[in-house]
Amino acid sequence: MLQFSSSEVYVGRLPLGGPHPVRLQSMTTTGTLHVQDTVAQCIALARAGADYVRITAQGVREAEALQQIKAALRQQGCDIPLIADIHFNPAASEVAAQHVEKVRINPGNFVDRANVAEDAAALREKLIRLLDICRAHGAALRIGVNHGSLSARMMARYGDTPLGMVESAMEFLHICRDENFSAVVVSMKSSNTRVMVYATRLLAQRMAAEGLRYPLHLGVTEAGEGEDGRLKSAVGIGAVLADGLGDTIRVSLTEDPCHEIPVARKLAGYLAGVGKGYPADGEAAAHDFFSYSKRQTTSASLAPVGGDKPVAVVADLSSAGLITQEDVARLGFTFDGQAWQGGDATPDALYVGTAVTGNFPLAGLPLFGEDSERLLRCTPDFLTDAHIAFLKSNPQTLLLLALEEGAKKLSEQRRFFLALQQHGLTNPVLLHRSYSAPDDYEALQLQAAVDFGALLIDGFGDGVMLSAQQPLQAKGATADLARTAFGILQAARVRFSKAEYIACPGCGRTLFDLQKTLQDVKKHTERFRGMKLAVMGCMVNGPGEMADADYGYVGAGAGRVSLYKGRECVKKNIEQEHAVSELIALIAQDEKR
Repeated sequence: MLQFSSSEVYVGRLPLGGPHPVRLQSMTTTGTLHVQDTVAQCIALARAGADYVRITAQGVREAEALQQIKAALRQQGCDIPLIADIHFNPAASEVAAQHVEKVRINPGNFVDRANVAEDAAALREKLIRLLDICRAHGAALRIGVNHGSLSARMMARYGDTPLGMVESAMEFLHICRDENFSAVVVSMKSSNTRVMVYATRLLAQRMAAEGLRYPLHLGVTEAGEGEDGRLKSAVGIGAVLADGLGDTIRVSLTEDPCHEIPVARKLAGYLAGVGKGYPADGEAAAHDFFSYSKRQTTSASLAPVGGDKPVAVVADLSSAGLITQEDVARLGFTFDGQAWQGGDATPDALYVGTAVTGNFPLAGLPLFGEDSERLLRCTPDFLTDAHIAFLKSNPQTLLLLALEEGAKKLSEQRRFFLALQQHGLTNPVLLHRSYSAPDDYEALQLQAAVDFGALLIDGFGDGVMLSAQQPLQAKGATADLARTAFGILQAARVRFSKAEYIACPGCGRTLFDLQKTLQDVKKHTERFRGMKLAVMGCMVNGPGEMADADYGYVGAGAGRVSLYKGRECVKKNIEQEHAVSELIALIAQDEKR
């Protein structure tokens, strides 16, 4: 892979890129014209640890209000750099650039949608005018590509693909280069973690090939809330940070924006030792790291792992000593009088190690333990000539790969899988790591999402097993760890065990209570395993970012909502108070067909 390292860009007083640590940022959810509310939220975010704060400026009036917001912040002793978020309105970007430290534009809608056929010369003229204003006022620029809002011109040529995202960015980056404007940051964002990771890697490769070193902003858009939102963000952002890419991050949660900063801090802190610079160790020659392709394996003889089976979740009961009926029941298994039954989110197998079972029925339980012939423990530097010969003769032997150093050893772990491929070995691999974070389960979840998600995104791993050291294990956390494992698989899009929610965090464009609405939608739809549902605050990126959702709830204006089925708007501008019940009715109607 090509080596990539970013250059330094100043955003106000605080630089990013180059040798600097990963910077953290968030976005206000207040109306930009509500100056005092926005100022208060900016101060709260600064106190929470944000390095930068982004504020929407959907029109010229909002862009002008940024001057008042900045002045009020400085008067109160808060000097946090401000970033204006612009969609559809080049005029607003030109005003905003005079007042804030950075302006974000979206190549997909920088030109009015009514004029998407404008030729490259007209686009260049508009962008150069903005660059001149940024240069005159010391403002940086972010070229922020969103998967869901590529221009019609890019869609027609490249489709809704990572390549289309990269080409969209490169068109703008070439103009910046030609104009000798270097204060540029660029991002590839998507609600699909795979798309976000592949597009960012591809962008880094393209920039490195052309000698460009613009810093990278990372984020998974519309990640949702709670545990699922955190896992999705950690899988996407973590996989890229683990590659040594990324200079500033935003964790997008449908919650109070101050909740985003601690999550971002934990992610950046966990990966701080990785260093910067895209790995250049020949990995790409043996595997495609820019699209998903799962490694082909043989089914294990010991456990339901590998082959054509979905990526498995294995619960670790090996430290229980004596395994009881209660231990099994906590994992979601039920006994029908004859055998134990599982469900959509119960583990596929139970690893018992050398533990023993109590006096209760075992029929139906997928138990497995130590087996010298059918289970082989290994580390990334494991393969010897003797091992290779044994595994070639025993393709059903399950490899238990210990991820002792987590994502900080991602390259070594990748090389292990590449070596298996090189030697034609098809043995299934169960990824395993034991964690010790008894006082911070969120930190454990984020670390696990990075450790396992980075490999799953690459198509490596046939199963995952999370363990926890005492006292977590003693507190009966095995069920929590299994739930987290299922969440990681869903975030990496390798296995869906529950409904998927695509929900934006909200901003000053949002005209309804996103958090309450998302909870209402979840309450009525959580039973739909594998269904993708979107709750989007406005039309800016809503219809695009929810393009792969089965159903969508999108803000259409003050008190109005439009409902989507796939990409098609099926109900326009319905009253907000009836929108959730209308969405549920739409799903129910389709269920009957």
